[in-house]
Amino acid sequence: MKEKHIEEKLKYIEDFYTAVNGKWKLSILIAMYNGKKRFKEIQSVIPKITNRVLSKELKDLEANKMITRSVYDTIPVTIEYEVTDYCLTLKPIIGMMTEWGKNHRKKVSGNG
Repeated sequence: MKEKHIEEKLKYIEDFYTAVNGKWKLSILIAMYNGKKRFKEIQSVIPKITNRVLSKELKDLEANKMITRSVYDTIPVTIEYEVTDYCLTLKPIIGMMTEWGKNHRKKVSGNG
């Protein structure tokens, strides 16, 4: 019975990891937490990301219901990305991860 419970937990952790896995996904979400962003605005906050990788990651995040993509009929066409309410449930988790990372950095560098 215990092993089944552990397997179930691991399955959910794997689902979480699949949704936010990768070098850039969390950075993209954090960049978008302050409101709608255009492609170039996201890229300006994360200068090391390439156009191709950002495009792929945005598609993945959209497929996982983390962001929405809105296309406006303007000249030129305007496309904006925005985090979903569902994605906002990650905000406290990202905050905890940030705090843990800060403490971990101190610990391994010998300053903590």
